Amino acid sequence: MTDVVSLEALYQTYDGGVTALDGVTASFPAGSFTAVMGPSGSGKSTLLQCAAGLDRPTGGRVFIDGAELTATKDTAMTKFRRTRVGFVFQDYNLLPSLTVEQNVVLPLRLAGRRADRHRVREILDRLGLGDRRDELPERLSGGQRQRVAVARALVAQPAVVFADEPTGALDLRSAREVLTLLRSVVHQHGRTVIMVTHDPVAAAYADSVLFLADGRLAGSLRAPTPDAVAERLAHLGDRVGVPA
Repeated sequence: MTDVVSLEALYQTYDGGVTALDGVTASFPAGSFTAVMGPSGSGKSTLLQCAAGLDRPTGGRVFIDGAELTATKDTAMTKFRRTRVGFVFQDYNLLPSLTVEQNVVLPLRLAGRRADRHRVREILDRLGLGDRRDELPERLSGGQRQRVAVARALVAQPAVVFADEPTGALDLRSAREVLTLLRSVVHQHGRTVIMVTHDPVAAAYADSVLFLADGRLAGSLRAPTPDAVAERLAHLGDRVGVPA
């Protein structure tokens, strides 16, 4: 399968000599769902930010859909993200003054693209939000708000969707609904999803798990189960540098 996202020897060092990423190389095939896990300070959030073009690494290269983001100027990178990258965050990032439908089409408007209203409403219907498209976010539950965020991530038909702790603010039922939805984004719609999470149960919805520790790769796990993920997390320190 073609790799939609490729990371080559990524380094990220911050003021004070703190190394958040220490030579990480990884690839994410088209139509795959990967969870990225590790303890606090392992570099997983930094990895997502660099891979998504939200932050520039100190060294190394990032490719999305064949384009090298690390060789792109900031303005061009912003335009690229708006058309080829989708985001789902823990806190939804919905504008409270906009309706559901207006929030969903916002990335297209920012990119200067005309929204296909039929497609937008088809996505909302598919996500169970068709009857809520004129509502403001404050009228929605947490799970519904996160589904709006997923719809917003999908509307531009991105090459990859990055999800940063997408279930962190949800109850168990809503979390299951959102994770099932993300899995359907991959398996039914052919998108690539990369999700940062601390939850072994959430990670088990993915096809594979990539582990980080101290900014370095610490192995991977295919067809994960919650117990297998929890066991691997408990022994990450023994596996730093193991090939993914």
